[in-house]
Amino acid sequence: MPKSQKVNGAQRKPLVVIAGLGDVGVLVATRLSRSCEVVAISTRPALVSGQELGNRLTDPSSWRRTYLVPYLRFRRLDRVRQLQGRIISADLDGDSVEIELSNGTRIIEQYDIFIIATGASNGFWRHDRIEDIETTEAGLASVSEELKAAKTIAVVGGGTTGVSVADNLARRGGAEVHLFHSGEQPLPGYHPKARSWITRVLSTDGVVLHPGHRAITPDGFTGDRLTHEPIEWATEQEPFKADVTLWAVGGMRPHSNFLPAEVLDDSGFVNVDEYLRLPGHENVFAVGDVAASDPHRSSARNWGFRVVVANVRAALKGRTKLKRYKAPEFRWGSILGLQPEGLTVVQPDGRRFRIPRWIAEPLLMRVFVTRYLYGGLRRGSRG
Repeated sequence: MPKSQKVNGAQRKPLVVIAGLGDVGVLVATRLSRSCEVVAISTRPALVSGQELGNRLTDPSSWRRTYLVPYLRFRRLDRVRQLQGRIISADLDGDSVEIELSNGTRIIEQYDIFIIATGASNGFWRHDRIEDIETTEAGLASVSEELKAAKTIAVVGGGTTGVSVADNLARRGGAEVHLFHSGEQPLPGYHPKARSWITRVLSTDGVVLHPGHRAITPDGFTGDRLTHEPIEWATEQEPFKADVTLWAVGGMRPHSNFLPAEVLDDSGFVNVDEYLRLPGHENVFAVGDVAASDPHRSSARNWGFRVVVANVRAALKGRTKLKRYKAPEFRWGSILGLQPEGLTVVQPDGRRFRIPRWIAEPLLMRVFVTRYLYGGLRRGSRG
């Protein structure tokens, strides 16, 4: 494992290349940039989080404050060399990546440590297209306005995203909201207590529930846009026609096509060991939605970034004892996002607690997220 080296008499810091500057990539980059030279590659010039889609669609102005943040506002990213573009190939044996920048130029970056945090595509809200902030903002506004004009809305998919969208739209009012899911209850992967609770909440908030419905996805369709055609069902129910249909059926597509096939699982996610390291490549790590860390691929949430940071630091110091990543049996976290009554968090054991809004907004969002996790943000414009 490489350590700091002297170049022309000066101490050279280890060079870390991070693929992806989403939530996890930012957290890793800001923590390694003091002791390492960090290069980070992102398709956008801003953090555009995939979290809290329900809030994003119903209250975009509030969502932007926490979840759409230009990188120029991150103080701790000042030490990070940022490249807007996409990695098109990785030579894991030669310790280098080839990058196509946003202007079409191709460059090669060598590394001592390579961290893969490229995430996955999932509907229109998560993708790896190269775009500027204005394009991102326009896309947010367009989808939000289309949903606001609809009188009937169908949400297909009973995972966290589908549940969050359906409940937030129903709470806003103005449309009849239908949630279709294939199981008896929504939220597969969560504790049974959490699944029963969310079923009650959805019904109370006015969502019309349709269990036992498995949609037929149109050929070649990836959920990357709203649709208006009737929904047909593999479970043989009558087609359903809504003004607008939002697809949240899972089927994440990992952003991993720049990697050799032998480091990927059958679905294209990056194989990692218990240390979030690629087997056979001691200086390559993967974390977040792209990493096959556990059945739920949960390292984006369960402090996976801490494991990677600790193990990179240990490896660079020549230590052999690394930190293990341990995933809970059930999914957990905020499901509906910040609501007028506060933020409800579901725990892995199915229990839940609520943080009142008057505490959640200033302390959780501004102090914990902005100051502790991000290390402080500059005030300023969107760009």
